[in-house]
Amino acid sequence: MYEQFAGIYASTIVPMDANEQIDRKALARHMANVASTRGIRGLLINGHAGENGTLTAEEKRLVVEIAREAVGGSAILISGVNAEASAQAAADAATAKAAGADALLVFPPFSWALPQSPEVAIAHHRAVLAATSLPIMLYQASIGAGSLAYSPDTLKRLLTLGRIAAIKDGSWETSRYEANYRLVTRCAPEVLMMPSGDEHLLTTFIIGGRGSQVSIAAIIPETVVSLHDAVARGDLAAARSAHQQIYPLAKAIYGTAPASRATARIKTCLHILGRIPTATMRAPVPSSDKEEIAMLEDALHEAGIAA
Repeated sequence: MYEQFAGIYASTIVPMDANEQIDRKALARHMANVASTRGIRGLLINGHAGENGTLTAEEKRLVVEIAREAVGGSAILISGVNAEASAQAAADAATAKAAGADALLVFPPFSWALPQSPEVAIAHHRAVLAATSLPIMLYQASIGAGSLAYSPDTLKRLLTLGRIAAIKDGSWETSRYEANYRLVTRCAPEVLMMPSGDEHLLTTFIIGGRGSQVSIAAIIPETVVSLHDAVARGDLAAARSAHQQIYPLAKAIYGTAPASRATARIKTCLHILGRIPTATMRAPVPSSDKEEIAMLEDALHEAGIAA
């Protein structure tokens, strides 16, 4: 039913100028370059890597519009929906559809880190579904995110809501991913499972899945596609070769504490490689300092990626 959404999606960033405003030209160029990579099915925009927690509703709409113009009809656009209030999430969903999104990824609001009743998650997703006709995707948060990660029972209930196309699984632990994969395969086999733990892609692709929505693909999209394709055809040697390039970069970006620095590090890598003009972050998150830049330069060198 939702097989058209299977494949590799790059979770893109939002370049900003020195005044912390969206650099529209750099954003369009970034999206077009990544989306044009052979084997990239589409883009995840307005995700965590896209600083969706600091963008205004108008800026999120603008990101979708720029993305649609940049990629035309050649790539699927999944727009993240991340809002504390269900009414705002519903409004953002409707706006994303009008701006050109093909599907929505609904993030659990950060306030859900405090334990919530499953009814809260159910009501929130129902509000988004009621606001648009687009298929939606669930976000399964990391096991380190506490109550942001859905329990098996809550996940099963969410799968019954209808129009659920996929799950971006960021469990960040292969055993938890496999448990979720088996649950979804048993309860809702039409729903696409997409593992998204950057340094665990080799293992989770082998367990099973229908693609990925992953930010490392904003830097090395060809390598992520190569890994996915190698696993699909059973070429373990080629898969391990691609993993060897992905792993040091993924560990530097996500595996170095604090993990909240991931978006800043992705931007810094893209800036080092000359793909965006600046690595500016929006306050209160600072841009990379000299020590972090040096660490990322080393990781890019270890991964064999030339500036």
